[in-house]
Amino acid sequence: MRQLPTDLLKKLRNIQRTEVTEYHVYKRLAESLPAGPNRELLERIARDEAAHAELWKRYTGEQPHPNSLRVLWYVIIGRIFGLAFSLKLMELGEKRAEQNYHDLREFVPEAEKVAREEDGHENELLGLINEERLQYTGSMVLGLNDALVELTGALAGFTLALRNTRLIALTGLVTGIAAALSMASSEYLSTRAEQTDKSPLKASVYTGIAYLLTVGVLISPYLTLTNYFVCLAGTLGLALLIIAAFNYYICVARDLPFRRRFIEMSSLSFGVAAFSFLLGFVMREVLGVSL
Repeated sequence: MRQLPTDLLKKLRNIQRTEVTEYHVYKRLAESLPAGPNRELLERIARDEAAHAELWKRYTGEQPHPNSLRVLWYVIIGRIFGLAFSLKLMELGEKRAEQNYHDLREFVPEAEKVAREEDGHENELLGLINEERLQYTGSMVLGLNDALVELTGALAGFTLALRNTRLIALTGLVTGIAAALSMASSEYLSTRAEQTDKSPLKASVYTGIAYLLTVGVLISPYLTLTNYFVCLAGTLGLALLIIAAFNYYICVARDLPFRRRFIEMSSLSFGVAAFSFLLGFVMREVLGVSL
């Protein structure tokens, strides 16, 4: 066994600790699942990570402790946002370690085999993970996207037309809740007509909840601030954050490009808001409304 240079030994220790940490993440997530394919997948991956860590021990002579905060972080993310999102997020961190494996190949013959396993075997297993919340992504996108487009546009129009934060908030809430119920009903009928494996009731619930949560966030500035232009700016800022957060979630969980989806959704929402803002001003002047 060749003596490793100091810099490579340091890299190998970091890799070893990562393997140990990920072993505990997969083990904890597996324990939280009922018996079935997903649990078996995580247990298999956990055993692979443990075997890799044991292999590196032959070179480092150490048995590192896991990064407890990182373990806790990914377990919490998995419980809240789903198994697929948590594991794909952790997988992004593994991709950054590919250069380390490349640097080790000359001194550690097993590095190439481990790199192939990390790159291929785990990706294959992760691709088999099937979660209910990802099956209903389309329903969530429908509710969230419609709420962003319709309500940002409506609030922009109400801001110029009404110029009263409480009245704008009341009108926006009535509009938003009515639209959420309408969208949920439409999604129920649409899913039922498609005759897919998805439950029409669950699809409508996901759509309605996504819509209502978006409505609550977008209207919150009008319930807490007094200047209606500042409220509108706050609403647009929150809309941008929602678009970024949701698209990041979908893109990580489904391996999709983030930038194009983010720009497309942002342009649509803000374009409608700008048009509605001008429309509110024109209608106020044409109708001679003064509040």
